[in-house]
This record gives sequence, structure tokens and C-alpha cells, in this order.
Amino acid sequence: MSSKDPKVFFITPPFTQLNTPYPATAYLKGFLNTRNISSFQADLGLEVILQLFSAKGLQQLFAQIENSGKKLNENGQRMLRLKQSYIRTIDPVISFLHDKNPTLAHVIAEQNYLPEASRFQQVSDLEWAFGSMGVRDKARHLATLYLEDISDLIIDAVDPHFGFSRYAERLGRSASSFQELHEALNTPLTYIDELLVEVLAKKIAAEKPDLVAITAPFPGNLYSALRCGQWIKKHHPAIKVAFGGGYANTELRSLQEPRVFEFVDFITLDDGETPLLNLLEHLKGSRELKDLKRTFCLVEGKVTYLNGSKDADVKQKDVGIPDYSDLPLDKYLSVIEIANPMHRLWSDGRWNKLTLAHGCYWGKCTFCDISLSYIKDYEATTAPMLVDRIEAMIAQTGNNGFHFVDEAAPPALMRDVAIEIIRRGLTVVWWTNIRFEKSFTKDLCQLLVRSGCIAVSGGLEVASDRLLELIDKGVTVSQVAQVADHFTQAGILVHAYLMYGFPTQTAQETVDSLEVVRQLIENGVMHSGFWHQFALTAHSPVGLNPDAYQIQILNPEPGRFANNDLEHADPTGTDHAKFSEGLKKSLFNYMHGIGLDMPLQEWFDFKIPRTQIPKNYISRILTQKEDTFPKPTAKIVWLGPTPSKVKKALLFSLGREEVELEVPEKLGIWLTNALPALSLGTEKTGSFAEFQAAYSDAGLGNFDNFWEGEIAEELREMGLLVI
Repeated sequence: MSSKDPKVFFITPPFTQLNTPYPATAYLKGFLNTRNISSFQADLGLEVILQLFSAKGLQQLFAQIENSGKKLNENGQRMLRLKQSYIRTIDPVISFLHDKNPTLAHVIAEQNYLPEASRFQQVSDLEWAFGSMGVRDKARHLATLYLEDISDLIIDAVDPHFGFSRYAERLGRSASSFQELHEALNTPLTYIDELLVEVLAKKIAAEKPDLVAITAPFPGNLYSALRCGQWIKKHHPAIKVAFGGGYANTELRSLQEPRVFEFVDFITLDDGETPLLNLLEHLKGSRELKDLKRTFCLVEGKVTYLNGSKDADVKQKDVGIPDYSDLPLDKYLSVIEIANPMHRLWSDGRWNKLTLAHGCYWGKCTFCDISLSYIKDYEATTAPMLVDRIEAMIAQTGNNGFHFVDEAAPPALMRDVAIEIIRRGLTVVWWTNIRFEKSFTKDLCQLLVRSGCIAVSGGLEVASDRLLELIDKGVTVSQVAQVADHFTQAGILVHAYLMYGFPTQTAQETVDSLEVVRQLIENGVMHSGFWHQFALTAHSPVGLNPDAYQIQILNPEPGRFANNDLEHADPTGTDHAKFSEGLKKSLFNYMHGIGLDMPLQEWFDFKIPRTQIPKNYISRILTQKEDTFPKPTAKIVWLGPTPSKVKKALLFSLGREEVELEVPEKLGIWLTNALPALSLGTEKTGSFAEFQAAYSDAGLGNFDNFWEGEIAEELREMGLLVI
């Protein structure tokens, strides 16, 4: 290869999300920009979806089904009879989901425009969810069901691997042996495969890259990633193919399977910036193969791990700004899968993805892969730098929505970013993942919402204090409830990740955990959640030390391919899998406000223990009085308007109302000067101790009486926050 920089083409293979691009390629493209290395990126999943879900695409799909002679189920036969309705409506619906045809909402919402198959059987009364004026959201929900009907037909008739956010996921999950995946990749292309390689061929012809770098974040991307590599190596053998991302980082750390390299040339692990840079240097002839960084390749027919590079990983301050150029940002589809305001964020709206800090600042949870770099190597960035990146991304994408995709966003950094957003007068809408830390006080949550925070998601896991301690989660059920209450009081939605089947968990603890979740939702402090069964991984504390958790690993010998998921036996003898359907069914209903007063037994078709959680357990926690007197070192800020002095009162012009606050003359004069000095527009944010001292120096009397009195309480409601 020549001495010039190789041309890089980044690929996200089918399928990740319909509504927003997965950020890995944008991160790496942004980094290469800092080194003046040009690159191109494509979301092949989106492009395949748009080709398939079009009038021409459906015409071809229905023709394929009819010509195959496959016997369809009753639902599929009905859809085939309605094929002209589907072909006629698909382009307008896709345009509507692009937010380009909003008036179509009115006819969709009336439910006399779209053809309806089995997915619409779950629709009953949608007025409770969308109201009489939520026409566009109701229409998007119905349009989503319409797309899911077509997806069901594809799965039944032409490609059982299909899924909007995953493809052939079963082949990639727990694939300790490569055999089944290898066999699938050596069968003729499926219908979806053919669409994929058609799109890929056009991209390769247009870009003429030297290196194609494919990211596979999930098991549901693995098959299609390897299909892409297979096609490139067959039709363009001079192009090198690199493979990386979340799947490789967790599953392929002890790779020994040489057949993988029939589909790719290189597999890199962990943060991709330095391994990619070293690989590009190798391809242009300035670096020997042995001096690559965290890279597998085939050397003389043997899988070889190359890590001779002396180059350090790139610091977070130097990774650059994620670059979303090349991606058709106006073509992503905003869909509403279920009518829950929090749950919809994963599929509705286009979110710029950004990381506040690398790794996890807690890094102790025993079920988590805390021994791996993406968790253990914690490194934060500064708030001014992060908000610089936010501004740059808004300018590039025209979108002010952000999903901070941290493992767990650090509260102190969230506070500083919020302050910086407010200080600059930016309009940003954002959400992120958190731990339910006690540092999320009422005031901090008020600050976050002022900066644009609309939602948080955090791990409650098993809602049992015994198991939370065993997990080393660092929280209690009581603390989670109180912190969730702080968020919801501020108007921030709360989603909880929930777990069942942790080692030694009993049936009683599972039932009690469900009761805690029911009460959290009933009391309005949790808006949505998701149950997943505990999965044992090789790089977690449980996997590394199973005896300490009283479990037996059933597949101790590593395979030659993926080696992260481990089978295990739980000594308690609890059949955790049998709880799965009841847990998920109850939570789905709870999220829609249904069945909160039903006995827990109603959700299960087998006998369960009676819950031992008192009916008022969560409500009692929420009514406990909290110590509200701040620490002296805490920051105090004023987010309200500058007050005006009127007679014996201060006048505050708020966004929705004018508030007159009666205060003593001397205190009023002091507040008219003190409050603006605490504004975030000033150079320095003061401490609570300094505020207290200034009050005392002004001779205004006992500070404690002021702070715990009605005047200070009203000021706090208007924006006097201690954070």
C-alpha cells in the first residue's frame, strides 16, 4: 500500500436503532478528524430498512413471498390479501415517521387508513395514553404497530433472523463455538442479506476505501457484520477489513478460532482510537505487524494477539468531537413502541450521543464486567470541554437533544455540566444513565432539570437490601426510593433496570422485589423499567470468583470463539426462568397504570409466596423527613430572576407568573444585591458558608431561623439552590 493515509470506511451493520445512529463510528470519525485523516461512515441498518420499507421494497417482498409458495399462518395470509393497502400506504407512513408529513397523523389516528394485522390486537383505548389532543403521538404509535406487523410477516415468510434492533441475535449470543455461525454464513444469502450486500456494494463502489472498519456493539450485529466482511473479501480482496466494538470487547478476548478470519482481517479490542491509528500506520507501511495495539489477526494460519505498540490510549480530552456527517440524520424514524413517556425515549427522537466520562466511577457491581477497560478505566472530562462539544454537535446536526451514554454519569460532573449549560444560555434536552446516589438531592435535581434534563435511567437491579449488598451496588431500596422521588419532584422521568435470578436469590425475594417495583410505580417515583434475568459473565466478580457466590460454573472450559457468557447452577434450586413471563407482564401493565391493585399472584400461572413487603413500605419511606441543612462547602446558586423592590415586598417576574414576596425592609435590600451575585452569569459560584457569613455580616439576625423559615423556602422554590 502507498505511503499516503489509507481511506477508511466505517460501517454500522444491521440492526441497532431506527431513531438515531449508534455513536461508535461518529466517535472514531471525530477522532480521525483531529489527525487530519479523512473517513466516511454509513449506517447500513437504516439504509436496508429504508429500502425494504418502501413501495418498491414491499412490492418485491410480496412478490418474493408469493413466488416462494411458503404456507403462511392466518395473520400472514390476511396481510397478503391486504398487500395493495400496504404498498399504497408505506411511503407516506415513512415520510410521517421522518417528521416530514405531520398532517397524515389525523387520518392515521382515526384508524381507517392503515391496514391492521395482529399487532393491533393489543390496541384498546388509547385516549388514556395520548388524550384527545395527542394526535401525532397516537399516530406514531399506530404507525409503529403497522411496521411491526410487516416485520412479523418478514420473520414468518422470508427471514426468521429479522428484527428492527437486532439481526440473527441467537447466532451471536453465547456462541462459544463458531460452528453454527460459520454454517449460517456459508449458506445462500437470505432475503435481508441480499438487500444488505446491494447497499454495501454501492457504498464500496462510491467510496473505494482501503480499510473497512465494522463495529458490532451487540450479538444482534455480529452475523450481519461478518456477512459484510465476507462480501468485501470475496469481491474486493485488496480492501482490508477490521472488526471491533462492544461484542469483540466482551466476547472475543480469548479468541482462538481461525475461521473468523475468513470474514475479517483484524479484530481490535477496547477503545478503538489508538488501535485504529496503529493499524492505519501498518497499512501504509510505517509500522510492523507485531507493533499493533490490542489486535488479533491470522499469522501463518494461527490466531495471534498483537500488542507490541508502545503508544498510549488517547486521553478523553483528545478524542475530538463526534462527527455525524455522512449519516442521513433526517432519515431516521421516530417510533413509539409502547405508550409510556419514559420508555419511548429509546425509540422516539434523534439523540446526539455523547459520553461525559469514560468507564464507571463506582466500578464495584459484582454482576458487571468491571475487570474490562470500558468499565474499570475511569476518566472524566471537564465541563467546559464537554459543553464545547455539545455546542459543536448542535451546530453540526441542528439537533439539541443529547443522550449521555455513560455507564453511570458522575453526579459532580453532571452538576458542573448543568451549570455550564445554564451559564452559556444554551437550550439542550438531555437524559442519561445514573446510579441512585444520595448526592442527587432535591436541589441538584432542580438544577439538572433547569439545564434540560428530562429523564434518567439507573440500576435498581434486585430490589432487596440483602441482594443489593451482595451485588455491592452501594445503595439501598430506601435510598433508591428517595432519590427517585427527588428526580420526579423536579419533573424528571425515572427508568429502572431490574434483575432477577442473582445467585442465592430466593422465590420470596423475587416476589418481594416485584412488590417494591409495584409500589414505586404506584407512588409515582418510577415511570418505567425493564426486567432481565441475571447472566453470568467471565469478567465479572461473580464469574471470576464463583465460589464466593455459591454457584457452580457448568462450562468452565473456554471455547475457541466467544467466551464471556457462562452457564451456572444456583444452589438455592430456584427456577428463576419460570418467573420471567409474570415479571415482564406485570411490569408492562404497571407502566400503563393497569393492575396496580391486583394481587401479585394474578400475574403468574404457578403458586408464588405471599409478599412480605408491607403495603405502605415505599410511601412510608417517602414521607420520612430529610435533613436539609447544607454542608458549608456546598455551592449555592440563584436561578431565578433579578428581584425588584416594591414597598414591603420583592417582586419576582417568573415565566408563568409574578410573585410578590413580603420581606423585612433590611432583608429585602440585602437580597436584591445577594441573589444576583449568586447568578450563574457571575464569574464565581459561592459556597453556602460564604452566603451564611454574608447574611450574618449584614446584621440580619439568626441565619438558621431564616434558612428554615418561609421566606427561604419560597426562594428555594423560585431557584435558590444548594448543590
